[in-house]
Amino acid sequence: MDRTAPTETTALAAEVEGLMNAPEPDGVFRDSRECAGAVLLAALLLVSPPTPRPKTDTK
Repeated sequence: MDRTAPTETTALAAEVEGLMNAPEPDGVFRDSRECAGAVLLAALLLVSPPTPRPKTDTK
């Protein structure tokens, strides 16, 4: 008869309980104004006309 199984089970159960009760890490939340500003900037960059290029001389 194996008498080590209850000890291992107890240790494993304690480890699992410790992992389940671990505190959650603090999240990084963005300000909605910051996100709106980034979206507006991206939209302006996509809508802006391309830079003018010099005309090539075709002779």
